Amino acid sequence: MPEFSPTIRIASIMLKEPSKEIIYALGDKWEDTNLPDREAIASIFDKSTNRALTIIINLTEHSEVEQTVANDPEFKSLLKELYGVNDTSLVMVDAWSAGYYGAEEEKNKRLVIRIEKFGKWDLSPNSTNYAFEKLANFRSDIKPLHILQPEGSSFTRQGYQISWQKWDFVVGFNIREGLTIHQVQYQDKNRKRSILFRGSLDEMVVPYGDSTPTQRRKNAFDVGEYGMGMMANSLRKGYDCLGPAEYLDFNFCDSYGNLVTIQNAISVYEEDSGILWKHTDRRFPDSPELRRSRRLVVFSMSTAGNYEYGFFWYFYQDGTIQFEVKLTGILSAGAAHKGENPKWGTMMSPLVYAPNHQHIFNVRLDFDIEGMNNTVQQSDIVADPLDEEENPFENAFHVSVKDLKTEKEARANLCLETGRSWKIVNNAKKNYMGQPVGYKFYPGENAVPFASPNSWWRKRAGFVNYHVWVTPYNEDEKFAAGDFPNQNQGGDGLIKWTEQNRSIENKDVVFWYTFGHTHIPRLEDYPIMPTASIGFTLKPNGFFDANPSLDVPPPPVPNKNGKLNIEI
Repeated sequence: MPEFSPTIRIASIMLKEPSKEIIYALGDKWEDTNLPDREAIASIFDKSTNRALTIIINLTEHSEVEQTVANDPEFKSLLKELYGVNDTSLVMVDAWSAGYYGAEEEKNKRLVIRIEKFGKWDLSPNSTNYAFEKLANFRSDIKPLHILQPEGSSFTRQGYQISWQKWDFVVGFNIREGLTIHQVQYQDKNRKRSILFRGSLDEMVVPYGDSTPTQRRKNAFDVGEYGMGMMANSLRKGYDCLGPAEYLDFNFCDSYGNLVTIQNAISVYEEDSGILWKHTDRRFPDSPELRRSRRLVVFSMSTAGNYEYGFFWYFYQDGTIQFEVKLTGILSAGAAHKGENPKWGTMMSPLVYAPNHQHIFNVRLDFDIEGMNNTVQQSDIVADPLDEEENPFENAFHVSVKDLKTEKEARANLCLETGRSWKIVNNAKKNYMGQPVGYKFYPGENAVPFASPNSWWRKRAGFVNYHVWVTPYNEDEKFAAGDFPNQNQGGDGLIKWTEQNRSIENKDVVFWYTFGHTHIPRLEDYPIMPTASIGFTLKPNGFFDANPSLDVPPPPVPNKNGKLNIEI
């Protein structure tokens, strides 16, 4: 254990989650008398020795950077010379993680090493304030929309354990990943069936595609460098979430080891999500069968500098699980000279442009489909060739399924031409048709990285090289870019681990998915961006013997006036 001194900083303190073996051995018997030891894992850095270490304990840097820059004499002098500004409190210093670009002088100094001067840009004459008190002429035809549940919500909560209809799972939160989901089970007939042991957003990177000197260093690893949990919002009732909701707080330690609490860091609520299923038999047109879909939402939101990221886990009545990231906030803009039209961005206002960039996420999904030993299958849809007997109309196509046996074989990208998808199965458990039970992974929007593989940020973010990776479970392999991406020279994480080419067939497997949103800014993104969404869906595929939502009752019948009889 190191001796704590004024030069030591605590990068993170997180719960060290009990091993799978301990959790499964306990089952449902979580009494106080037999609980495992509570342990924390801390990442510590000593500025005086440049020594980093991780310790297990049995039980903000941004403001410091802004202060250092604002108090720097050369910085103050340039502000006065170029813009006539004496008061540095009028200036916002936008601090970005240092990254690594091969320059030895930039490593581990924590000083203003140099100020790079690239010229002077005039300030835009336009006001771009989006705050309510600065605007006028609001819409006047919006009538109230109230979300009411007179009898309360349908879910129950015991601490961080959530039960809703047939779902059971545990909500987690940590300083690095933010919101996590654990031990997801679905009640089928008289037994709980395991689906997902742990799900989390384990890393992301935001590389900017602008080669100008003032922009080309922008490539934030918002999870590994900043900590998505540390940047979590305190959600406001009636604003971030409508209607009845449960809120959970999050406690963490700052870089000095002091306790910090984010109130209402997580929200749990129900919402209508349209039609679950419907059919009208043409012989009985007045008697359609319809069920409305309801979903349970687990939500948190983080502010990473200029961007807001909302993280949503959705649980549906038909056994579907969905993960969605909603992106909003403001653009990280650049300055342009009069008459200039920057090649690598979009002009948003006189003298202001927004650079092109990407948001590339990675999620870690530790599947336990009816047990720990699973196999991942890659499915590709193949058009059948012309055959006068089998395919005379040339309309046939079938699914080609491949069991993935090793890590290198599992590395893959999406393929639009074959509608590629992946299925996680348990070969030892069969449905009533004799097929392995499983869940299918359906990708959503995606992209490839547009920067060269030789770019500095891509060396540190090897996980972007493929959309899909599969590894055997290893408790120490939690983060796709490795444990310490900050100023790392690269080559760590998935790109390193999968070189072992370990067996993944009928093993305790982890499925990693990389997905990217490419943002070419538009005028409508200014001065504040409407929400964009990206994510993926997990659907039962042979997991159940039939549609598991057949027992959802029909919606209430309106009275003759078309209204529901509800007492409030």
